Amino acid sequence: MNNTSDRIAVRRREFKRLHESGCFVLPNPWDAGSACYLQSLGFQALATTSSGFAWSQGLPDGRLSRAQVLAHLRDMVAATDLPINADFESGYADDPHGVTESVRLAVATGVAGLSIEDSTGDAAKPVRDIGDAVARIRAARRAIDETGGDTLLVGRAENFFLGRPDLADTLRRLQAYAEAGADCLYAPGIRTPEEIAAVVAAVAPKPVNLLVGSASPLTLQDIAALGVRRVSIGGGLARAAWGGLMRAASLIATEGRFDGLADAASGKVLDDLMG
Repeated sequence: MNNTSDRIAVRRREFKRLHESGCFVLPNPWDAGSACYLQSLGFQALATTSSGFAWSQGLPDGRLSRAQVLAHLRDMVAATDLPINADFESGYADDPHGVTESVRLAVATGVAGLSIEDSTGDAAKPVRDIGDAVARIRAARRAIDETGGDTLLVGRAENFFLGRPDLADTLRRLQAYAEAGADCLYAPGIRTPEEIAAVVAAVAPKPVNLLVGSASPLTLQDIAALGVRRVSIGGGLARAAWGGLMRAASLIATEGRFDGLADAASGKVLDDLMG
């Protein structure tokens, strides 16, 4: 095993260890620089964000090609010493066989984990039939097992995120994805303590990821008490950065004022961080 393979194996072991107990935050950088900053704050692992990266490329979420995403994953793995979990959307393939191929390619980038979601991208039918979704999770599981089995697989049920807050169906889906081989389960869009507790109970003892992508009355301590193992931010940090840019630039464009730059980060601090 070469040094790069050794480092990747260590990161994957550490990532799995983080899921064994407690609750950790998995923030979502959108480029190498934001990843470096988050590492400097002491976070133990990072996750990519499909939306944040897409916006940085001048595209809406869901419009990136598989090749673009794989290149981004390689960049993110190289950017820091931390385990990287890939937001791998629905596997960048039309069928389970294609998901197997895509996941093999994703594993080869060095990511420590990746998620497969059950969304279709079709507004008329946004969520896949459960049988189709399960087949895709099994395909991802097979690809991971055939490449060493040490990459963590996350199964995502998108009902709530897509405006279809059907808790019973979400629980059925997450249980099916767990049985199909998902190591961690994720239902982005659930928010209330009751919803969160129901998801945790439904898939126990497997770990659950909670999305907190906007201001929430729940603290990390509250979330941990509900049994959640990890908390991700999704595109939240990217949107916060865009918010600062939009406010400052809008003042310049509309009023000729520059006071929106008052909260800008120090160039020296950024140079020192990246150096």
